[in-house]
Amino acid sequence: MLRALKHSVNVLESVATSSFSAWRGCLVVKPAIQPVKPMVLYDIEACPYCRKVREAFTALHLDVDIRPCPKGGQVFRGEAETLGGKQQFPLLIDPNTDQVMYESEQIIEYLFSQYGGRPVPGFYETKTGQFLWGAAGSASSEMRGMRVERAKRVEQSLHLWSFEGSPFSRLVREKLCEFELPYTLHNLGKEHWTEFGPAFQRIKPGPYRPQPGGKRDAFFQEHGRVQVPYLEDPNTGVKMFESKRIVDYLEKEYAL
Repeated sequence: MLRALKHSVNVLESVATSSFSAWRGCLVVKPAIQPVKPMVLYDIEACPYCRKVREAFTALHLDVDIRPCPKGGQVFRGEAETLGGKQQFPLLIDPNTDQVMYESEQIIEYLFSQYGGRPVPGFYETKTGQFLWGAAGSASSEMRGMRVERAKRVEQSLHLWSFEGSPFSRLVREKLCEFELPYTLHNLGKEHWTEFGPAFQRIKPGPYRPQPGGKRDAFFQEHGRVQVPYLEDPNTGVKMFESKRIVDYLEKEYAL
């Protein structure tokens, strides 16, 4: 009972985080073609600068391999320093163009230019005071996803279907970051305004059908619904929806 209540409180806090971020990272601006080699993002879930980069990945419908680097982490921080020269986050590695870059603004400009073929949309440009709103968003979620928690290591990266602005998906990403569990982030942003709203009651009434030929349509064809978060763990064979179930699973399977 207490765990269920705590989860409900966490969801409300996560809604506040998305609100402070003006709900960026929900709607796809321009679907980009996935690069041949996966990009890698060394990331802290609760970091406002990292959040801005993940918002851009959702806006472009791009997937990315996440290497969580929470404060106090020992798994990927050294690797990030070796590749980039310092422990600063976000750090993007793009093996398709041999780019290694810090600075969220630079990364966002690169993603929209390289993979979107366009300038950064005004909604995603850095604005005065944006960091303060981002910091308030992190604080509203009690800074979850900032500091490391002891956890088991995994042989294979997990897979998470998510989009940045989803309050429910954020709860799962926070836990993955705290446990330093690497995962492929499959962005499944909303492809049309009629898709806004939770999976059980979107703005457009009637049975839900995603835009034909898109990533959401492919997900729908496989699972019979489009709902995030959705987790697949190749280390155990587990596949599941629902944020609370996923967080409970991660804590049971990997917490030390």
